[in-house]
Amino acid sequence: MAPEATSHPRVTPRPQLPTLPDLSALIGAPRVPEVHTFPDVPAPHITGGPPRAPQASETSGLSDVSDPPATPDASGAFGAFASDPAAACESAASLEAAVVPQVPRPRRREGVRSRAQEYVGQGPPTYEAEPTAWPAADPGGLEDLVPDTVLDGARYGAMTLRAVSLRGDSARYRGEPRRDALLTARFGSGDGAVLLVAVASGARAAEGAHRAARDICAWLGSAVGRSHARLGEDIRAGRRGELRSGLHRLTDRSYGRLRSRAAELGLPPAEYTAALRCLLLPADPRCRTRVFFGVGGGGLFRLREGAWQDLDPAPRPAAADQGADGPGGDALCDDRITVDLGIPTPGTTPVIDPEEVPTEPFRFRAAVARPGDALLLCSAGLAEPLRGEPALADALAERWGTRAQPPGLAEFLSDAQLRVKGYADDRTAAAIWEA
Repeated sequence: MAPEATSHPRVTPRPQLPTLPDLSALIGAPRVPEVHTFPDVPAPHITGGPPRAPQASETSGLSDVSDPPATPDASGAFGAFASDPAAACESAASLEAAVVPQVPRPRRREGVRSRAQEYVGQGPPTYEAEPTAWPAADPGGLEDLVPDTVLDGARYGAMTLRAVSLRGDSARYRGEPRRDALLTARFGSGDGAVLLVAVASGARAAEGAHRAARDICAWLGSAVGRSHARLGEDIRAGRRGELRSGLHRLTDRSYGRLRSRAAELGLPPAEYTAALRCLLLPADPRCRTRVFFGVGGGGLFRLREGAWQDLDPAPRPAAADQGADGPGGDALCDDRITVDLGIPTPGTTPVIDPEEVPTEPFRFRAAVARPGDALLLCSAGLAEPLRGEPALADALAERWGTRAQPPGLAEFLSDAQLRVKGYADDRTAAAIWEA
């Protein structure tokens, strides 16, 4: 019997591949010679010519299926780039430049400032504008670290608040911690809430000054928070006498705790103390009373109709403080402060009484804000250049007094760090804009 004929599957011949263009001619680079990295392995044909005839072993069991395109290896056209990475990078960059269109850079318009002004005054400051060194850290006391800059803000009714505390140029250069402390807190809810802004500055060149500033802010903030309901009622009712005596008492207790803490640390009270400035603000939009109180150096300014007003004059005799309202009067005053000159008066005590600590007057002021006003509370690091360099006061008045909306956080930070030669201390500021 004759053997049955064996039928083979029909195989479609592979179409001829088009010849790839010469990339060297396209991109203007010299043609890279072909390099065979693996001489024992024949390189597949990928640049054109008649297709290779399929073998029986390659087509067995396949029907109407074309061979997959060959993959170039290291010995093909791409193998040259693999063996010479520098040539590959140069060719890729040239190809990208030839294919990708170049977008022209926008030209800077004449007269437009590209960045904020860094300083005012006679000449550039001594130190750099940016932080240079961090303070040394204790592995067992990392909670004692103080950030270089703190920024905060809020808006309640017609009142917009911005607050910042930043390390001075000198401390940034020497790697010292920021001695200023900033506390912003809201106690209560709704229209009955009370806002507290506390600014403290530790004693200069005293070890642990930043801790003293932080402690006095925290202790006073806790005391105000526990009494916020009564304080809010006094503000809305205009009871100036109760406000003054109550805040004086809370401040005195906080400084008493600070003196006790100094004794625990074995430090003289004068080396573990801080100047304190505070604003107490009602969240009720119907009440525009702004209460200031504190102890020590700093500043309280008001920007009204484009001009600065210094609301923190030198302390005056006790008789001048009584004014038309008499002792303990309830009417809110727009231009007076309460001071303590060591004269025994009912309901008041010296804020700092040890002999080792110079007596500091307790300062108080309650004022009614007008639409368009800007109230600035600041530490001595900003108050001193504001009083000593007219160019700084003019620059801030121009930036804050000629705008329809208060500055944002980033813009306020830029304004607060406008530097002046000869003033390199920490700066802490809280500003309130009245719509």
